[in-house]
Amino acid sequence: MRDQDSEAWLRLMLVHGMGPAYAVRLLSAFGTPAQALDASLAALGKYIPTKLAKALKQGPVPALLESSLQWLGIPENRLLTLSDPEYPPRLLQIADPPPLLYLKGNTALLSRSSVAVVGSRNATPQGVQNAEAFSRELSLRGWCIASGLALGIDAAAHRGGLMGPGSTIAVVGTGLDIVYPARNHALAHEIARTGVIISEFPLGTPAKPGHFPRRNRIISGLARGVLVVEAALQSGSLITAREAAEQGREVFAIPGSIHSPVAKGCHLLIKQGAKLVETAADILDELDSESYPILPLSLCTNEEGSTDPKAAALLEVLGYDPVDIDTLTHRAGLTPEQSYAILLTLELDGKVAKLPGGRYQRLV
Repeated sequence: MRDQDSEAWLRLMLVHGMGPAYAVRLLSAFGTPAQALDASLAALGKYIPTKLAKALKQGPVPALLESSLQWLGIPENRLLTLSDPEYPPRLLQIADPPPLLYLKGNTALLSRSSVAVVGSRNATPQGVQNAEAFSRELSLRGWCIASGLALGIDAAAHRGGLMGPGSTIAVVGTGLDIVYPARNHALAHEIARTGVIISEFPLGTPAKPGHFPRRNRIISGLARGVLVVEAALQSGSLITAREAAEQGREVFAIPGSIHSPVAKGCHLLIKQGAKLVETAADILDELDSESYPILPLSLCTNEEGSTDPKAAALLEVLGYDPVDIDTLTHRAGLTPEQSYAILLTLELDGKVAKLPGGRYQRLV
């Protein structure tokens, strides 16, 4: 996009109160941002409120416009607009595509077939491992992983996506000069280097609750399907799943323990018609991908594919719900010392996770 075009888009979209709906009205009426900016106050007033039309004639805050243009001068930064041929085709299909996107990283990933992977910020160890493993396997088959850079499932999904050629897209609810949450600072920089981070929010925009539902429609809009790994009944991930269903995307959910609060949202989605999945192959089967081979997947196996008989027996009686050591030793008929020794081996193999309160949970 030419520099004058970039500035015109910024002058349009940085005006306070200029949301996507008003911007699209102006673009439909006048054709380009430059033509809308040149229109008279009376002409603008036919399509947007008079107060907003006056604000548009006055222009955005000069300091914000200048800082945005300086940001745009950095090589890995760019703007993507509705008129750009590189604008993601799938995003154009949703009801309210963002007129302007800020990007940092590899723009080409936005046109790649992608799967959104979302879930709880307060994820269990098993949920984190599932999110990373599913995302890794999908990425290895060339699928890009889209998520929201939140703690928990989102962060694990991005890490998994970075492990394969599919890479990852992070859609954020702040300006791209802010990393939220701060704990994901290193991850955000890695995504900017080999993946891409995008936002519809201007630079300097802080994290606010109302921003994340808007972000979610972009996450689902970019993807062919949305996988919910863990979600409580009030989780924002259910908003993403609803957006996906409304946009005609496939919705997938991983089932969990009936006793786990972060499984209840997934179970609700499955009751409502989401597809229950146990492996990444289940997702690829449903999306009918002809480009990438579908192979048998396993979330956790050792190199030999075998398990010590005692460890296998302990794993069997452990079940899939969190269990304290006393209950486990009683079930297995072992001493606590024997159980601890076997559990340590299973934990190192990635087959068991130790939870707060001295409990253990099976991961495979």
